[in-house]
Amino acid sequence: MKKHLRRLNKKQRGILFSMIGIVLVLGLFLTFPVFYQLNQKETKEEEKQVEVPKLQILDLNSKSRPIAVMINNIGVARDYHSGLQEAYMVYEMIVEGGLTRLMAIFKDANTERIGSIRSARHYYLDYALENDAIYVHWGYSEYAMRDLTKYKINNVNGLTYGNKYFWKDNALKVATEHRAYSSMDLIRKGMEQLGYRTTTEEDSLLSYSVDRIDVSSMEGAIPASNVSIKYSGSVTSSYAYDSENENYKRSVNGKSHIDYVTKEQYTAKNIITYQVKNSTISDDIKGRQDLENVGSGTGYFISNGYAVPITWSKSSRSSKTVYKLIDGTTLKVNDGNTYIQIQPLGGDLVIS
Repeated sequence: MKKHLRRLNKKQRGILFSMIGIVLVLGLFLTFPVFYQLNQKETKEEEKQVEVPKLQILDLNSKSRPIAVMINNIGVARDYHSGLQEAYMVYEMIVEGGLTRLMAIFKDANTERIGSIRSARHYYLDYALENDAIYVHWGYSEYAMRDLTKYKINNVNGLTYGNKYFWKDNALKVATEHRAYSSMDLIRKGMEQLGYRTTTEEDSLLSYSVDRIDVSSMEGAIPASNVSIKYSGSVTSSYAYDSENENYKRSVNGKSHIDYVTKEQYTAKNIITYQVKNSTISDDIKGRQDLENVGSGTGYFISNGYAVPITWSKSSRSSKTVYKLIDGTTLKVNDGNTYIQIQPLGGDLVIS
């Protein structure tokens, strides 16, 4: 090669080197897209392999409409509670006679036995509305019956559809009004056959964090290994922190709150507790209650062994309750189920 190059004059050698350079540049130009595409393909494959953390309690991309189920909480029926652990949120409020009822909210669950299911109370409808939920119940007070119509609340009522979307477990040794149950499949069947909207465009009531929230580092944090919430002389709900599983074991009146099917104690990842004024409705012979739950106040968020003060506000019966930390930022809760304990004003609350 060197011998042949020496035979070329300076001008010829220059032309030869220029041609070689052009060939090299063209080669790089032509092969670059191939390398680029291969690189992009590898990058996309790597992106697919990286899993984006997702919430375990809810799929925030799901458009499924929530389902709110009214749960009987009288003492003789409590031992037969079923399915509550699969609810992502549970409300507890006072009713007549110093008792409480629960309202369990489900979404994308396939729970096979839920109950026992009891009658509606009008202020529970406010919390079905704030979750854009179908309301499931067996019967109602006259005030709830009025408001179901007034607010056009989609509901599945056992008094009307007991044989289609509910069943009575007559093997239970309790009065017949404490034996009503349903399932997610039956409730969804009812939603479709009654022509109710099955999807929602509403955001979830609470803001969730995929990453663990360190409540102990928040302003005003206090230890919360034990929580006692007294509703009346008849009902005190309490929670004991399980540090190994980082959740709270639930009890009622000092007795572990156990699921009838699984035989496991109910647990909560998050607890929100605050107080509102209640009163007996004038001339109501059964002593039914009214709640002053539209307004604002203070309370506590409890999770991972600590409690922090929060504020709450609700501008109307159908509006979402807004929870904030005392610095004004929106409350975020840990990934897990939440019990919202709305306690009578002045009731004993012990956090220790």
